[in-house]
Amino acid sequence: MLMKVAVIGSGNGALAVAFDWAQHGHTVSMSNDPAFSHHIDPIGQAGGITATGDLSGFAKIAYAGIDAKKALEGAELILAVGPAFATETIARTAAPFLTRGQAIIVCPTSCAGSAAFKATAGIDITNTDYTVGETSTLPYAVRTTGPAEINFFKKIDGGFYVAGLPRSGTDRLYDMLLEVYPFVEKAGSIFQTTLQNGNPVIHPAVTLLNAARIEQTAGDFEFYWEGVTPAVGDLMEAVDKERLAIGRALGVDVIPEPTLGVMQGYNSADNYTTGYSTAPGFKGIKAQDSLDNRYLTEDVGYTMIFLTDLAERIGVPTPVMNGIIDISGVLLHRDFRREAARTLAGTQLDRFTPAELTAL
Repeated sequence: MLMKVAVIGSGNGALAVAFDWAQHGHTVSMSNDPAFSHHIDPIGQAGGITATGDLSGFAKIAYAGIDAKKALEGAELILAVGPAFATETIARTAAPFLTRGQAIIVCPTSCAGSAAFKATAGIDITNTDYTVGETSTLPYAVRTTGPAEINFFKKIDGGFYVAGLPRSGTDRLYDMLLEVYPFVEKAGSIFQTTLQNGNPVIHPAVTLLNAARIEQTAGDFEFYWEGVTPAVGDLMEAVDKERLAIGRALGVDVIPEPTLGVMQGYNSADNYTTGYSTAPGFKGIKAQDSLDNRYLTEDVGYTMIFLTDLAERIGVPTPVMNGIIDISGVLLHRDFRREAARTLAGTQLDRFTPAELTAL
């Protein structure tokens, strides 16, 4: 069934999502906050997006600009696509123009993205007037190569989950995603989608243990193929063990990160070292040019802050994550705990007991 789809965002992921849905024949409009007009205006001027790599060609975009009302009007599905620190901005942009019955998916969740969207948009967490949910990850490895141009390193093959908030909305969201993402699976709850996000397992460990190299070269090396060694893999595994422990305490089945990477088609080996340093899906991806990058500001400042807050609520120790939060704060001269960018309180989740959280 062809739909009118609105993509809110204008970064790498938003362009990838808009391109893919448009290539599948859906009528796609895009919008973002006026602060990002320099990203989205070229799409409107070009009339669409040009892609190379795993997906390629030209996809027509019906509208691309800063007029959120125009982009969202009549949309059956709204995809809020961006990093964790963009979720609240996207929600504020969209909120005045939402209409009952619309489906809204935060892609990817990063950390309880659907709850953050609802809280910011003024929608109660249990409200079902809108079908709000989230995906576990962005289903692409992609980078912008120029105005209205992107390169797909990979569209994943599996290990992609969706959940509604509350979970009664999961079936509808699954049905809407299935045509473009035939590998999508239903998650048990938003805690499965949130915990299945592997970025906080990978990005902070590789970044911190390559800090000197990043500063010396401004990121002129391959983040995965050159940045992952046995010691780096050990730190990644230690973070993953804490993530899996949080899942067990919530009754959520979380797949270890390298196992998921094989399922998604990124990795060819199921381990924390060569699984990444020889991963075909990550070949060619450069490191960031600075430590002040979303690999720390998002994956630590948002996701690890949220995960450690959640872990404390349910009684799971997370000494490794806490150590990474402290070290990242020292390197960036920030107090991530004081900033509290993503917490249970900020997502309306603090009002639920541990038992109630598992039932959402």
